[in-house]
Amino acid sequence: MTPAPLELVPIGYVRSPFRGRKDAPRQGRLAPVVSEIVVRPEFEDGLFRLDEKTHLFVLCWFDRADRTKLRAIPPHDPVERGVFATRSPDRPNPVSLTLVDLVSIDGRVLSVRGLDALDGTPVIDIKPYSEDIDRPHE
Repeated sequence: MTPAPLELVPIGYVRSPFRGRKDAPRQGRLAPVVSEIVVRPEFEDGLFRLDEKTHLFVLCWFDRADRTKLRAIPPHDPVERGVFATRSPDRPNPVSLTLVDLVSIDGRVLSVRGLDALDGTPVIDIKPYSEDIDRPHE
């Protein structure tokens, strides 16, 4: 079966103090830095009532990732693994999923804490965190 091509349209981009990969933390929640997500004007209405949420999942396209890598060595465990068993940004489809704290919203600019994306990274989606749905239950 030949998959149909996918089309992603960035809804915005990240403003971050992280200019290069060496500047970014290995996980955003480990460095509580505030970054901004600037949503494109045509998607601003999609932010309606988002200010009622405290935590968001932000999906980014890590455009500076190495898409040829299939194995990685995690920083906390020196055992090589397939990229699908790691959180490496280097992978065939470099989609990142980060849980962030929503600090504030000013128009179409979201201030968030805990995002590990580099400055200028395309944002492909934002979803609210729901403890009832997203937290595993025993």
